[in-house]
Order: sequence, then structure tokens, then C-alpha cells
Amino acid sequence: MNQDIDQHRRKFFGVAAGTLAVGLGVIDLASAETGSRPSGSSASFGPIKQVHAGVLNVGYAEAGPSNGPAAILLHGWPYDIHAFVDVAPILAKAGYRVIIPYLRGYGSTHFLSGETPRNGEPVAMAADIIALMDSLGIERAVVAGFDWGARTADIIAALWPERCRSLVSVSGYLISGQAAGSAPLPPQAELQWWYQFYFATERGFAGYAKYTHDFARLIWKLASPQWKFDDATFNRSAAALDNKDHVAITIHNYRWRLGLAKGEAKYEGLEQKLAAAPVINVPTITMEGDANGAPHPDASAYARKFAGRYDYRMVTGGIGHNLPQEAPEAFARAVIDSDGV
Repeated sequence: MNQDIDQHRRKFFGVAAGTLAVGLGVIDLASAETGSRPSGSSASFGPIKQVHAGVLNVGYAEAGPSNGPAAILLHGWPYDIHAFVDVAPILAKAGYRVIIPYLRGYGSTHFLSGETPRNGEPVAMAADIIALMDSLGIERAVVAGFDWGARTADIIAALWPERCRSLVSVSGYLISGQAAGSAPLPPQAELQWWYQFYFATERGFAGYAKYTHDFARLIWKLASPQWKFDDATFNRSAAALDNKDHVAITIHNYRWRLGLAKGEAKYEGLEQKLAAAPVINVPTITMEGDANGAPHPDASAYARKFAGRYDYRMVTGGIGHNLPQEAPEAFARAVIDSDGV
């Protein structure tokens, strides 16, 4: 395995007794399964709570004791909070206060003012979570996520490390500024980002607005080719995409990455810090599924970006991009282990 990853793993496990069960960095779920990957869980959350936080009224699910250490779980695109529906009870049983918010543009989260820009800039989403923590009286939390949620968690850990107990990030270090996003990639890599270029066009905007659920289902299949989710599982999450701001937030996010849309001036200082690709110092576990069909960096490319206690875990058994929903036990274990050093 890559030398950088091995060095960081030794640094993590040198102080983290009690995590020897995953000391090799590989979690094999295949041995616990029979036949194809499970279609999904019928579990559900209790009533969704709402709270004013910054420019938003945020909808979120909560589980576990109110006085427990906080764990904030962040979903990606085009998924929703149900990516963590089987993770939450594991963490709640372990004593965590689990908070799972709908990101801006999803579910019951909505803007407080019609004048607020429908900004999909990644740093804006990170600022949303800091505002949510403030509103809920949470000083520090484990921040964990995948896809957009992993990028959001990475940004929080980089810019507000004092608010982080630890970090769990599927696909590792995902911080990138507009300058980095403008650099051309090899053709095969560009092909994986086909939808980003589609969204850069007005036809793509109209197409995503017209076929939002069909588009999301296609992404689910491409990103997790071995995950046999059923219609009920997909429809439960797809409902969150009916948020009136979802399309605008999605299009702006991908256009911003290509430098085709501007961010908000109030975030310029933070963007300058992120453009320098800052090292993350909080205790971190990064994860990857062995069947992730979405674009993602190799673990060796980002190992040096985590200067604190660090571990990398490959989850095998046909696990795709939506790792928390496809491998909830492994994801929950990473949250607990990251915080137990």
C-alpha cells in the first residue's frame, strides 16, 4: 500500500488502541452477505425538525441522547438524509447526538428570504452547517459525509477545526477552488464528469429541471453499479429533490466549479484560504468503496493533506459511491473510531 498512507495509519493507530479490528484499513462486507447487495432498508426517521440557521430554515433528523457528543452527518448529490437512516441508530446506541440536516436545496430546508442568492458554492454549504451548530448550541462535533457532504465536512475541518471533534470523509480530500477546477483533466477523467458539462448549458438546466428524478436514478446506478436499490428506497430520497431551489442550487454548484458562475462576495476571504488547499489537522478517517463508479481521487493523492491522526479504509464487497447507505456499519464504525483517539 502507498507509503504515505501507511505512515499516516501508523500515526493514527499508534494512539488509537481498540481499533485493531480494522488495523489493515480494509473492511470486508462481502463475507457477511449472501447473494446480491441488499436493496435497501425500510427504516425511517422520526418527525423532521426545523430550526433557523443563518440564511436558512434547516430541516434535520435527530437521534440519540440530547446531551451526547454530537455527530453531524452530511449527504451528497443527488441523495438525501436517508443515506444515513441505518447509520443513525448505531451511533445513537453508542451515545451520540446524531444530527442529519438536509443541505440547502433539499427536503424541507428553505431560504428565509427570496432575495438570498441560490448559491451552490461549497463554502456556503459549510457555513450553513456552522450556523446550524450555533443554532443548536453545538460547540464541537464529528463531521462526516460523502459526495457534497464529504466536501462540506472537509471544508469545515479546514476552516473551523476548533468546531470539529474529528472528520470522516468518503473519497478523502475534496477541497478545490475555481482555479483548480479550470485545469483540464485527461480525457477519461473528463468523461466521468459528463454531467458537469451538461449542466454548463441552458439545455442542461432545462433537462435537469424536467427530468430531475430520472437524472438522479441514473446517477445512483452509475455511481453504485453493484447496489441493487429498490424503487421504494430511491423514491424515499428522490422526494427531497422536489425542493423548489434544488435545481438552481445544483446548476450553480457545478457551474461555479468550472468558473462559469460567481460566488458571493462575503465568502471571498474563505475561498482564498481554500484555494491554497489547506492541510487538515483534526483526527480523520477517509473511506472508499471498492465499487465506486463516481469520479474520485486515489487515496495516495491526498494522504499528505491530513496532518493529524489519520486512517484510510477501503470497504469491499461491491460498495459504491453512497457508502453510508450501502455499508452503514462500516461508516458508523469510522465515526466512532475517528472520535475515540
